[in-house]
Amino acid sequence: MKQITVLLAEDHMIVREGFRKMLEMENDFEIVGEAQDGRQAVALAKKLHPDVVLMDIAMPLLNGLEATRQVLKAVPDTRIVILSAHSDDAYVKNAIESGAVGFLLKQTSAHMVCDAIREVQKGKKYYSPSVSRRQDRIHPMTPDRTGQFTKKAVQLTSREMEVLQLIAEGKANKETASELGIGIKTVEKHREHIMQKLDIHDTAGLTRYAISAGIIESSVQLTVV
Repeated sequence: MKQITVLLAEDHMIVREGFRKMLEMENDFEIVGEAQDGRQAVALAKKLHPDVVLMDIAMPLLNGLEATRQVLKAVPDTRIVILSAHSDDAYVKNAIESGAVGFLLKQTSAHMVCDAIREVQKGKKYYSPSVSRRQDRIHPMTPDRTGQFTKKAVQLTSREMEVLQLIAEGKANKETASELGIGIKTVEKHREHIMQKLDIHDTAGLTRYAISAGIIESSVQLTVV
């Protein structure tokens, strides 16, 4: 039997270890790599070409949604299952739009996680039951500056998504430039474009948007004054 190769992308070590031990108990899975942030997940996926990636939605440096887009651009045959502690419509919608074919809540049973990996590897989609029941209610909407949903679609580039995450995580322009390997003026230009596209003109508003869209965890909001 050919084993299904799996890459684990989860920033909390204890959670990642739990998933690894759970999957190692199954004969048809092979854990080929582990990533603790989205950027590392993309690099490992490019190197290892796993069949399936279990991708945490909220990770430092690069969130799971943007990491998913970048992985699928580089390794289109890889299937990605998003893991999240939240099942808000915005999280699910954004995960699907990023290219993920599965969405599981972190409190999902071990049996269901294994089923999800096997099903998506076959080319099918898999969602936690509570998410699946609500699929017909999910519409193409995006959260506005207050966290409410409108029908206006906003498209940010991959680089803009990276800059937005780092802004929402409290990084200054200089830190963001260093992290992404670009100039400060380039960061400022990206920031300007993001604010124009979202019609949000302060850091606190960008952070609220990032939280509502599932780009960062709500705890990050505590760093914003």
